Amino acid sequence: MSRVVSVVLPAYNEEATIEETVETTIRTLEGFLPNDGFEIIVAEDGCDDRTPEIASRLAEEDPRVRHFHGEERLGRGGAVEAAFRVAEGEVLVFFDTDLATDMRHLEELVESIRTDGYDVATGSRWMQGNEADRSLKRGGASRVFNGLVRTALPSDLKDHQCGFKAFDRETAFALFDATEDSHWYWDTEVLVRAQRMGYRVKEFPVEWTEEGDTKVDFSRDVLDMGGGVGRMWWEYSVDPRITQRTTIAGGVLFTLLLIVFGAQFFDPYEVLARMAEADPLLIAFSALVYVVSLPLMGVRYRDILAELGFYERVDFLTGAVFISQTGNVVFPARAGDPIRAYIVKARRNVPYPSGFASLAIERVFDLLMVTALAGAVLLGFAATGVTSVGGLYADIVGSGMEGSGGAALVAALTVGLAAFVAVALIVVSVRTDRNYVRAFGDRLGTGASAEFLIEISERFVSDIQLVAGNRRASLRIAASSFAIWTIDVLAAIIVLLAFGVEIAPLTLLAVGFFAVSVGNLAKVLPLSPGGIGMYEGAFTVLVVALTPINATVALGAAIVDHAIKNGVTVGGGVVSMLALNVSLTTAVEESKEARDVATDSD
Repeated sequence: MSRVVSVVLPAYNEEATIEETVETTIRTLEGFLPNDGFEIIVAEDGCDDRTPEIASRLAEEDPRVRHFHGEERLGRGGAVEAAFRVAEGEVLVFFDTDLATDMRHLEELVESIRTDGYDVATGSRWMQGNEADRSLKRGGASRVFNGLVRTALPSDLKDHQCGFKAFDRETAFALFDATEDSHWYWDTEVLVRAQRMGYRVKEFPVEWTEEGDTKVDFSRDVLDMGGGVGRMWWEYSVDPRITQRTTIAGGVLFTLLLIVFGAQFFDPYEVLARMAEADPLLIAFSALVYVVSLPLMGVRYRDILAELGFYERVDFLTGAVFISQTGNVVFPARAGDPIRAYIVKARRNVPYPSGFASLAIERVFDLLMVTALAGAVLLGFAATGVTSVGGLYADIVGSGMEGSGGAALVAALTVGLAAFVAVALIVVSVRTDRNYVRAFGDRLGTGASAEFLIEISERFVSDIQLVAGNRRASLRIAASSFAIWTIDVLAAIIVLLAFGVEIAPLTLLAVGFFAVSVGNLAKVLPLSPGGIGMYEGAFTVLVVALTPINATVALGAAIVDHAIKNGVTVGGGVVSMLALNVSLTTAVEESKEARDVATDSD
């Protein structure tokens, strides 16, 4: 390898300056390196001006200049990284083509790696002794961002975004393999990971002058960079602490806090007394009714997998549903959902991406059906003059329970509205080939964080469109979803009857549909195991607001109803685990890896 140093110049529409930049770089390198000891690579990143033509001409005129052409935009970091991978030098350098950093610092940058033995070197505009002439807007934003990085990640460096960096070749490729971002946040991620991975990083002050307008979009790219900080903070500070023990402890603590908070509004002894008075035969009958819904979930799951090209027996799939639902009861954060993807992969070799796609489809049909049921009942109440959204809120406030159940109600209504709108848009989009997710996402950002969210959304939408595009399959899955939730509601109504409530049958049916639907929407928030507390709060608030049933009876019924459903689920889950030889704790651990495999596969 004949080159000592490879300098990459990331160029996007730089026709006015690129030739002068290359010439200045050559003169500077010739001042301390042999004439054939370096190369300059113009990393032209999908330009739409004359930059490619100029770069090609410069490469023809001087063999030390190379033109790395990109047909489409890779992003600033992506273009630099791609050019480094074809570079020949042992020391890899890049700096911004506007030459905002005084080139007299280039020798120190190179020799920090070449002679002093550092793995990474970077200029700094914020170290004591530098001379950085920056506008208030850009300087203030830079200080805030760098302060955030030092605090959240943390980092020992003062300036992470200075476009003046050098790497040892071996170190560079190890860092690039670990780096996810490809745009403006790339600089920061590389430096933070270098420190985390134990590499020697040198930061030294540079003279820097603001040249022209920045290409950073403060309304879009800054959001990307903030998302990058959040992503790495989660990776380094939160994710390592999320263990099976901590998630269970956190969920149990949250549930206990809900109980303690709810005790401020209810006499727990009176609630227990009302529960003890409930008709045990009707309670048992409610449990039997609910049992019927679990095999229906297996039938629905069979139909969903069939649309994805996998054909399995209903009994096996029902067992998988039982086990995953048991995981959701035992663990918070809906940790049971990925268990099903693990089971169908381990026992029936259904690929992880398809397993997670089937879960996404099922969840959307659940949300759509629950939202539709709640909305239909609310419209029915409004049409008959019983209540309105405003009147319902007034009833909640007037009941004095806005603290315990109002949050769950607001959460449920918000989730329901978002789900209904999102699914409606997805179904409409089936009729067009345009990728609305990508078009909208590109407006928000282009970094790794934005790209991650866009890819998840695209996969989610494509999964739904696959089923929505088949009208017969959609109707079949929707019908089974309706049957499942109707049984869920009937089980709750039977529990209310067990508590001796006396309400007109149609009113009881309507209230049951509304309360159960909104209660299940509240459970979507993964705050406690099985949504305990969230369901009871929303259910109680709505029953009290819409009927003459008192709060103590409503809460007692909600607790018994939820306990029955969770009990049936756990009982079926235990039987299924024995039948399928599946350990719940092992499945949870394996499902974490399953999520990573599914993400990487896409």
